[in-house]
Amino acid sequence: MIGVMEISILGSLSGSSGTSLIDGVVSEFAQLRDEGFRRIWMTQMPYEPDLLTVLAVALREVDTIEVGTGVVPIQNQHPMQLAQRALTLNLISGGRFILGLGMTHAAVTEGMWGIPWDRPVRRLNEYLDGLLPLLAGEPADAAGEIYTTRGAVQVPAAPAPPVYIAALGPQLLKIAGRRTAGTVTWMTGPKTLSEHVGPGLRAAADGRPVRVVAALPVAVTDDVDGTRAQAAEQFAMYGHLPSYRAMLDREGYAGPADAALIGDEATVTARINELSAAGVDEYVGVVFDRSPEVRDRTRALLRTLDNT
Repeated sequence: MIGVMEISILGSLSGSSGTSLIDGVVSEFAQLRDEGFRRIWMTQMPYEPDLLTVLAVALREVDTIEVGTGVVPIQNQHPMQLAQRALTLNLISGGRFILGLGMTHAAVTEGMWGIPWDRPVRRLNEYLDGLLPLLAGEPADAAGEIYTTRGAVQVPAAPAPPVYIAALGPQLLKIAGRRTAGTVTWMTGPKTLSEHVGPGLRAAADGRPVRVVAALPVAVTDDVDGTRAQAAEQFAMYGHLPSYRAMLDREGYAGPADAALIGDEATVTARINELSAAGVDEYVGVVFDRSPEVRDRTRALLRTLDNT
């Protein structure tokens, strides 16, 4: 039986058929809230609408549920700009916003934006030097080689939104452990979470409470082979991006389909229990099957298992 691990769910920026994107997100948030989910995580892909703008509407329209970004890339916006946007969302939502940040990938940063992907450790540290004081309602005075942030923002900051870092390598895990609320992972299995991610994060935290949030695909189904084929197709690119490929290799997975939690209720429950035993504080279910029946069945199990 799962202990204190929370179970959340990944939302989507895709509007349903016949519905505008904004209305679709609002409807999805309301449905997930009414089903009993307490937190939704949302991704920002480089080709999608601006996530934080969409969340400004959704958080205003739908009450009580918390929303985290998993994750917003840092390279294409200044720390002060992101602080303004995050604090504004926190103000709109009454403190229900969680800011997950990431370094994105060289193919996006350099290939699409023309921004160097070098010196990731320095880049992230300098970004946080500017961002974290602003989120706490304090002025920033950080002069760096990559980012310089000076001044204050006039947006109420009580309470400050928690910050999570998409950290997989040891150096970024140290930053997340020392400076933030924790890490958000993707395509990372229980062996890697228990032996690499959790220990690295918590050692750097030096007794300060930090959290491991782990997102993995999930489908409760009787058609295991067909659903694995779907997972292999939908998540194929994560088998090639270097950071995720390293996590799959560390786990001994041939590809992303191996990371997916697929099977009947008993099988998926056992896989989720493995995550809890690996020290995960929050599991984010990425419900991916195209069948509405499978999606409903999967969400029902996730809600049953969340006993926090």
